[in-house]
Amino acid sequence: MRWAIFIVIYILFDIYAFQALKTVTKSSWVHYIYLLLSLLVLGNFLFQFLQTDQSRVLTVSKSYAAGFLLALFSAKIILVLFMFGEDLVRLIIGAVRSITSSNAEKMIPSRRGFLSKIALGIAAIPFASLLYGMYKGKYNYKVLTYELEFEDLPAAFDGYQLTQISDVHSGSFDNHEEIEYAVNLINEQKSDVIFFTGDLVNNMASEMNDWKTLFASLTAKDGVYSILGNHDYGDYVDWENNDAKTKNLQDLKDLQKEMGWKLLLNEHTLLKRGEDKLAIVGVENWGKGGFVKHGDADKAAAGLNANDFKIMLSHDPSYWQEKLKNDPKKYHLTLSGHTHGMQFGIEIPGWIKWSPAKYRYKNWAGIYEEFGNYINVNRGFGYLGYPGRVGIWPEISVIKLKRKV
Repeated sequence: MRWAIFIVIYILFDIYAFQALKTVTKSSWVHYIYLLLSLLVLGNFLFQFLQTDQSRVLTVSKSYAAGFLLALFSAKIILVLFMFGEDLVRLIIGAVRSITSSNAEKMIPSRRGFLSKIALGIAAIPFASLLYGMYKGKYNYKVLTYELEFEDLPAAFDGYQLTQISDVHSGSFDNHEEIEYAVNLINEQKSDVIFFTGDLVNNMASEMNDWKTLFASLTAKDGVYSILGNHDYGDYVDWENNDAKTKNLQDLKDLQKEMGWKLLLNEHTLLKRGEDKLAIVGVENWGKGGFVKHGDADKAAAGLNANDFKIMLSHDPSYWQEKLKNDPKKYHLTLSGHTHGMQFGIEIPGWIKWSPAKYRYKNWAGIYEEFGNYINVNRGFGYLGYPGRVGIWPEISVIKLKRKV
């Protein structure tokens, strides 16, 4: 039933949006191309999502089907808004004329061509942007650098540099060259340590089979540390049984070990420079709302005290708001991801920073500070759902720690 409702809504929007095109041009071949494109996009979407053999797994082909539908539908929404607004004005004018004018003038005015042209021009902006995001934007990697000062940073770690990536979502990848470029870009930062903050896959450990050799090439003096994100548990798959789900998670853990990554599961480790030490604390996923809550900061930091300088790895930034930012154990810097910046927004440094993600998460991208503690929310390395990015580009975070004097 829901699919029938969706199809009816899509067709109604299509018919209404088509009026703008008809007003601008009478060329029948242009009309046929538009209708054929619209039907192909809808048909491909239904073909991909009505298949039952892949359960809820979001494949590359499904993502592109959804992406093309989103791009076309966003343009149609703009057209419908313009056409509906114009129709309201035409109806009002027609009603007034029917009361005040002679019979010859009792008519609803025809559509205005210039308004349809404006509507088509504006509708082209989200359409082209979303297509660009699928073609280039998703691989438009940005290295964002920060310098944070702490009064209690151990002296031996003054100038210590870390690189953070998050939300790889390897099941969405479709271009080995671009991913290789990004991995090399991470290594080029020559940081002391690399942190990965969750969501290595979309659903299944097998998604990493074609990429594990590449990601195993990530190198840093103090190694690569990782945690699990909500997608890593396989909760979005209709497994045959619990054993299959358990095995998938164990395969993902084993895979990270095979790549040389040190996976932290509600535990911590110490990095040492002489007598000075820096604690790396990693929790499993803890997310507000319907997301899994396996994270346990108290367990992960057992044996540490407030005077120990700590870097916390927590996939979902909501855990920082809920507990970490004002925890008496003091987590100096938390590294998170999860939001992707919703893969869509507008960012002009020093001027504007906006994404729909801000209405869901208080901390959705970049550095935030409260109670003298910091969090960096990485915008994500990969992408999920919509196979692209517009305005919120894939991010490699580089943070230098400085001792405040």
